[in-house]
Amino acid sequence: MSDRSATLESVLAANRYLVLATADEDGRPWATPVFFGRLDAEQLCWVSSPESRHSRNIAARRAIAISVFDSTVAVGQAEAAYFEADAAAAVGDEVAAVLDALNAKLPAAKQLSADDLGPDGRLVAYRAQLRRRFVLVRGGDEELGNVTDRTVEL
Repeated sequence: MSDRSATLESVLAANRYLVLATADEDGRPWATPVFFGRLDAEQLCWVSSPESRHSRNIAARRAIAISVFDSTVAVGQAEAAYFEADAAAAVGDEVAAVLDALNAKLPAAKQLSADDLGPDGRLVAYRAQLRRRFVLVRGGDEELGNVTDRTVEL
């Protein structure tokens, strides 16, 4: 695994929240943080209210962008992963997989169950199929010779 792929993996493993960027049917953008889990190397997941703005946007337009980063590190120390993806409500066996992935990161008192999900619950399970992956490369990278920070596609 390359250093940059390892960076992507460590960013995903070390963080609990992603920033989900969506757009409505008219292209108006919206960004929101959501607690996330990982279904596999190709999919991330979360639960949200179907009434939330980002959920309504996904219903209208499946294409999304995602960023994951630790906002607590000092300036100049950041690592970040970025994704282009297609999002949709999970269906069938995917729902149980979403619950398993999220519960693996939640304390016992906060575990989710099928009762939390629709049609009677207040949440919907979502999954994002990752299409493109990028990482932040800080300025001064010897290989790239970049002066300022930039993103590199994996």
